[in-house]
Amino acid sequence: MNLFVFGLGYSVCQFLSLYGERFTQIGGTVRSPEKVRAMEAEGLQAYRFDSAGYDPRILDQIARADALLVSVPTVNEADPVLEHFSEAIASAPNLRWVGYLSTVGVYGNADGNWVDETTPPNPATIRSRDRIAAEQEWLALGESAPFAVQIFRLAGIYGPGRNALVKVADGTARSIVKKGQVFNRIHTADIAQILMASIERASPNAIYNVADDEPGPPQDVIAYAAELLGREPPPEVPFEEADMTPMARSFYADNKRVRNTRIKTKLGVTLRYPSYREGLQALLEAGEGHTPKH
Repeated sequence: MNLFVFGLGYSVCQFLSLYGERFTQIGGTVRSPEKVRAMEAEGLQAYRFDSAGYDPRILDQIARADALLVSVPTVNEADPVLEHFSEAIASAPNLRWVGYLSTVGVYGNADGNWVDETTPPNPATIRSRDRIAAEQEWLALGESAPFAVQIFRLAGIYGPGRNALVKVADGTARSIVKKGQVFNRIHTADIAQILMASIERASPNAIYNVADDEPGPPQDVIAYAAELLGREPPPEVPFEEADMTPMARSFYADNKRVRNTRIKTKLGVTLRYPSYREGLQALLEAGEGHTPKH
């Protein structure tokens, strides 16, 4: 099976590290010549694709692909992949599966209540509105094509090198408290197994929440990471008093609990890390957080 990826970023590279051997050929896009060289050094066929243009060989890769994974954000209210390659994708002769990585942000604020894939999207930010528009475009493309489009709405991503243990160890962790606020999370290894399960048993135009079992307050995650490392957690700071970027503050405007039943019933997935506790414990055992970064 040939896989082509738009956006060889963190989550996708974690997916490839676990399941790359399942594919005969893997290619993907990056945004700079330096990244092209770095990916090629790891044995991947990499092609430049950014706002300035794209490597025309991408069109050949699409034509050869059996599976296509899209992991690039919207730009200027548009999906750049659809903007440049929708015709090539629609006519790709071998394509059977298209996965689009979206966000649980499309649900907006639910005042701490549960949401699932049947909950009408109610995006509160421009970036989330753009995401739901892109989702709809991909699903529309799938309705008239012979391949299955799968939308994956991801919760907060963590994994090797990007987690609360690292932040506590290097002194950048913050314990910001907003009453009643909870977030779901998802470990990159679970993202990976969900993607692979979908490739193996794709349903036409399906939407999946990719989230753990246990939404929880962000300060609890930091406190648990500190406990694992035998350190004092950072002092709690009320949300109203916290010095945060507008982007960081916007995440706290959405408060919801994301239900993940569909990945279990439709894809047969059993999460390796059903909560942040199992995930952080495994990362600790793998050496995360032991050596502060400088």
